[in-house]
Amino acid sequence: MSSFSRRKFLFTAATAAGATVVIHGCAAGGGNQAASSPAGGDSAGGSPSPAASIAPPEVTKAKLGFIALTDAAPLIIAKEKGLFAKYGMPDVEVIKQASWGATRDNLELGSAGNGIDGAHILTPMPYLMTTGKVTKKPLPMNILARLNTNGQGISLSKDYLGKNITLDNQPFKEALAKAKAGGKDVKVAVTFPGGTHDLWMRYWLAAGGIDPSKDVSVIVVPPPQMVANIKTGTMEAFCVGEPWNAQTVSQKLGFSALVTGELWKDHPEKAFAMRADWVEKNPNAAKALTMAVLEAQMWCDKPENIAEMCDIISKREWLKIKAEDILGRSQGNIDFGDGRKEEKFPLSMKFWADFASYPFKSHDLWFVTEDIRWGYLPEGTDTKALVDQVNREDIWREAAKALGVPEAEIPKDTSRGVETFFDGVKFDPENPKAYLDALKIKALKA
Repeated sequence: MSSFSRRKFLFTAATAAGATVVIHGCAAGGGNQAASSPAGGDSAGGSPSPAASIAPPEVTKAKLGFIALTDAAPLIIAKEKGLFAKYGMPDVEVIKQASWGATRDNLELGSAGNGIDGAHILTPMPYLMTTGKVTKKPLPMNILARLNTNGQGISLSKDYLGKNITLDNQPFKEALAKAKAGGKDVKVAVTFPGGTHDLWMRYWLAAGGIDPSKDVSVIVVPPPQMVANIKTGTMEAFCVGEPWNAQTVSQKLGFSALVTGELWKDHPEKAFAMRADWVEKNPNAAKALTMAVLEAQMWCDKPENIAEMCDIISKREWLKIKAEDILGRSQGNIDFGDGRKEEKFPLSMKFWADFASYPFKSHDLWFVTEDIRWGYLPEGTDTKALVDQVNREDIWREAAKALGVPEAEIPKDTSRGVETFFDGVKFDPENPKAYLDALKIKALKA
């Protein structure tokens, strides 16, 4: 590992031209509050801090990719509300990608090759790219922030309605056994091999005794194509972010067995990542981008901004959907499509509350461990060194401090501690091997 991957950036409090930081009065404890005077001009109150200057970014532009998903909102809002410009980067482009595979390919190209410099991305992807497991050669990446927690879903076709398939997937296991006896190959779709949706789907199946490597066929379908494929019967189930679960329900094509916050309370989901060589060359710009994204996350998490957020990101150039397709679940109102409904569901998507934006290293360690579990990374991977190389939580902390984020909203540790999943299994980041050894269903590769 290079010395660069371990060191922290030193950002100068210069008086030269640079963006003036937003003064932030969030409530202590990571509650559902947003920045004082955030994009949009409203105020959450609180005591202001003295304004400070930041060193001007080395460049004024960057090309950032996104997939048409609700959790891309922080990048879209940062662009729409002028936050990139606010921090000295007026020429940032936020560019739609057709799939996670296209995101990977364009990151390999980089902006110099008509690709992109960074992206809204599945958290495990920067690790798979850094190790060269999904790229032509290793492409070092840096995670600068988490974009959200919770907010994904596992949905099934309407053929399974009435079978009471929820977090408890035993009825699905029975249906699979009948299908297999009849010679049918049951397909379940995810968005990228080794990505978050793949891991949520595999965890849910395996927790109920369904081996995803043997009992079903796991296929890859880009998020915007999930609804069309469930309609044509290409697959029986899928895991994806919004709005595609909600659209499946609204079009009466299927139902959501669960939302992923039920699998793991406040689980990490997407990340904001950049090519590591870009970050090394442009440290001030990396901080400026992160500041813009963090401020956008604060804005998105304010209840009074949710309707406007949905209106903005639903536009043709962004998600290209009806705003009502994302409004309900963004507000925590979930129609599962099988008769179950939740109002103000506490495990819906979060952008800022409860440290949602901070990239805990312990969370990245779980993703890397799960990718080892399913054979995407070899057993001998030095997981701690890999996480230390990719995860740049130090840049997040510098950005948060420059924004005046209260100490109470900045985690004191890079670990969130022991995590407990819906089936009672615990992950101790101090001993990931014990977690891996205890799992009954896995597909390890040396």
